[in-house]
Amino acid sequence: MTIIIVVHILVCVALIMIVLLQAGKGAEMGAAFGGASQTIFGSAGAMGFLSKLTTIAAVIFMITSLLLTFSSSRRGSTIMKERPAPAAPAAPSGTPVQPQAPVPEPKK
Repeated sequence: MTIIIVVHILVCVALIMIVLLQAGKGAEMGAAFGGASQTIFGSAGAMGFLSKLTTIAAVIFMITSLLLTFSSSRRGSTIMKERPAPAAPAAPSGTPVQPQAPVPEPKK
């Protein structure tokens, strides 16, 4: 279970980074470095790689999400079942204890 959570978190972070690395439509990565109309990775080299990496990360994210959902619903326990039953209160001892009356202050 812990391994699935760790993989899920790592894939979440990787998916965010991969999506942020991708350029939008019409944007050229080379333009950020002063290049005219040529891209850094060739005509479409980086976009194909990043698209495939995004797909792989998304599939892993979906699988880990389903596994975590299935495992949490399979457990089906509540907090009330996990708590031990409360102990019976102690039996009262003979006479009940009465509160003492406050001592009146002397008048000045």
